[in-house]
Amino acid sequence: MAQASQANVDASNSQIRVEHDKKGRQFFIRLNGSNDRAVLLYEYVGRKTVDLQHTEVPDAYRGRGIAKHLAKAAMDFVMEEDLKAHLTCWYIQKYVKENPHPQCFIHSSQ
Repeated sequence: MAQASQANVDASNSQIRVEHDKKGRQFFIRLNGSNDRAVLLYEYVGRKTVDLQHTEVPDAYRGRGIAKHLAKAAMDFVMEEDLKAHLTCWYIQKYVKENPHPQCFIHSSQ
């Protein structure tokens, strides 16, 4: 079940709620109250290092900035928990390039 850790953000006049399931190691957004979900998966690869591995948004919801909300929530988590990030996911690499986070060490896989 999802932990109480949540981030609320506005996106084009609609409320998007990013939920953080710490046990399942994922951030997710429920889409239109349906079973569809956008997800960002991560794993701990060390005591204080997380690998942001994969972001997925269902085809019908792509191009609406949903992945950006997942990426922001994940990077906020990295900074709040004083973690280091390893970026396996190409989208997270792109997000960090466009929205630098100098306070955390980031390693991109290419």
